Amino acid sequence: MSQEKLGEMLGLTFQQVQKYEKGVNRIGAGRLYEIARILGVPINFFYEGVSGVGDGVAESHGAPVMEFVSSGEGLQLSLAFMKIRDPKVRKRVLDLVKSLAEEESES
Repeated sequence: MSQEKLGEMLGLTFQQVQKYEKGVNRIGAGRLYEIARILGVPINFFYEGVSGVGDGVAESHGAPVMEFVSSGEGLQLSLAFMKIRDPKVRKRVLDLVKSLAEEESES
């Protein structure tokens, strides 16, 4: 698949896809999930050869993340969060979610 076609499917320019491919820009979890879905590969395809993947370490930490991103709400939340460009706003959203989680665990 061309970078241009992948970019179209993601709603990005091919230049942005090039930046991801070259490692100039980081790819968020939600975006990586979308790329894996579009390409028809499992998410761990992108981690082949990375130390810790496949030895149980990465899976033990990655399972909750994959479960979250695989859920409808988790995917929507992560995609919406990635659209927030202002770091201060992202920090406030994160603080809000942490606060709500703490309140939930105290109940």
